[in-house]
Amino acid sequence: MSVPISINSSTELKRGALGVGFIIFFVVSAASPLSVIAGGFPIGIMLGNGAGTPALLILALLVLLAFSVGYTTMSRHLTNAGGFYAFTSRGLGGLAGGAAGVLAMFAYNILQVGLYGMFGGVVSGTMESVFGLVLPWWSYSLMAMASIAILGYRKIDLSARVLSVVVIAEYLAILILDFAILKSGGDSGINLDAFDRTHVLGGTPSIGLLFCFAAFIGFEATTIYGEEAKNPQRTIPIATYSSVLLIGGFYALSVWSMVVGVGADKIVPMLQALQDPTTFIYGMSDHFVGPWLTQIIRVLFMVSIYAGLLAFHNAAARYFYAIGRDGLLHSLLGTTHRVHQSPHMGSVLQSLIAAVVVLIFAALDADPILQLFAWFSNLATLCVILLMALTSVAVCVYFQRHPELNVGIWRGRILPVFSSLALVLVLGLAVVHFDVLTGASQLLSYGLCAIIPAALIIGVMLAARLRKISPQRFLALGSHKL
Repeated sequence: MSVPISINSSTELKRGALGVGFIIFFVVSAASPLSVIAGGFPIGIMLGNGAGTPALLILALLVLLAFSVGYTTMSRHLTNAGGFYAFTSRGLGGLAGGAAGVLAMFAYNILQVGLYGMFGGVVSGTMESVFGLVLPWWSYSLMAMASIAILGYRKIDLSARVLSVVVIAEYLAILILDFAILKSGGDSGINLDAFDRTHVLGGTPSIGLLFCFAAFIGFEATTIYGEEAKNPQRTIPIATYSSVLLIGGFYALSVWSMVVGVGADKIVPMLQALQDPTTFIYGMSDHFVGPWLTQIIRVLFMVSIYAGLLAFHNAAARYFYAIGRDGLLHSLLGTTHRVHQSPHMGSVLQSLIAAVVVLIFAALDADPILQLFAWFSNLATLCVILLMALTSVAVCVYFQRHPELNVGIWRGRILPVFSSLALVLVLGLAVVHFDVLTGASQLLSYGLCAIIPAALIIGVMLAARLRKISPQRFLALGSHKL
């Protein structure tokens, strides 16, 4: 499909706009570290293996580091805003690439829309309890959406500057709490009870592991900024490894500090006694530091979700751009703004989709956190885990077909195979326990899971249609590079 390109449009992203630091801020903010520490892990600890969660975090970190080896090795040979889509296309062919492209578009869009539910719910609750201001959750979601639409439409470095301030503030607030807990000795002194075999294997480790993998979602987005990075062959690998280690190290330290603070045998009963487990971090802050830090964390909790919204908006817009540029979707999506050199049409489409879905959930009087966020974010997590597994296989096949690149057996074979097998295992566990993760009925949970093969089939159909219309463009899917 093609249309005349407007004089206000181009087809190139802004080159050299992002250094290593800004890309790290993008992907770390997508992981929403404070919202994960405050909102995700208390529930994960309660439903999973309790005090043994830090050990599972390290296991997840090792698997994702293994994945990152093949992922970044491929990024040195293919710089493309399509990320998973581009890698899968070049490794496994156009049909598989089309499937990965539609699945990635779906994943990042529903993850971003789900976060609007959490943002609206958290801000609405905070404004009512602190200021007595009663407004519906969706009004806050729409206000955030308007500002994110403006930032996503404009230059990428503007978004990066906003996120850098937010991420630094998040890390500082939680690290102050971590060190206060460790300095005080917590409940029973500094210890490694969290890594004891009885705690690691206690409870339901499989559910705990799923929460750990979900906490990392967002780090994999480093490659989609390759076309806007300074020296992408060097920048993207450094940003990827740095992000995984920074996120994993921060989570492991913070969750271990929580366990030390409360006591390995007491943390689950304490969480179960709370009416809202996401308030656990506030109680810890009050006890070990003081109300002043608690108020800062309350504000940063909301800001953290906003930062995640902005990061995933940019990711979704870039997938629309990359796939539109290659001809799988309307060519307008493959254009960039003449002045800002942003994927402005993809940004507009993402904002439109988010607005429609939020308004539908609002009209149905659905719960923004327990339904919109829980359903969409967990479904997106399944999609991303499957995309990582597919990409690992694509990396292995690509380097097998190109022995002249001489990347070595560990980077090109062994670690990609290991990571693909490990990720498929995690995906299987996630599907089996999906009703626990979403809090929905088994029927609804498996109905949501059924959307994934539907997205894959649509992607294959779009690629097959392009192969029929333009065989040359089909063969070139995902190959646009610097």
